[in-house]
Amino acid sequence: MTIASEDSTRDSLPGYHDDKSAQLRRLRRIEGQVRGIARMIECDTYCIDVLTQVSAVTRALQAVSLSLLDEHIAHCVVGAARESDAAAAEKVAEVSAAIARLVRS
Repeated sequence: MTIASEDSTRDSLPGYHDDKSAQLRRLRRIEGQVRGIARMIECDTYCIDVLTQVSAVTRALQAVSLSLLDEHIAHCVVGAARESDAAAAEKVAEVSAAIARLVRS
């Protein structure tokens, strides 16, 4: 594989590709936390204790979201900016919409 084809292959990968295993570890930990919350509900755990765990999961998901957003900007948006002004404008609009969705959630 030539350097040019390696670059084009790299460009087709998602921005989180280099950090994929770390992202998956974080998501598996969050998955375990959510299962723990379900067990808390099954065991009639005190409401505030359940809400505390829900808050922890929410913060963990927000951290994953911010990490993915950073990686998207660094990889996809910057790559589009190198490609053309139109491609850059499209990616900036896309990431702006994603940020708006995150802020509303």
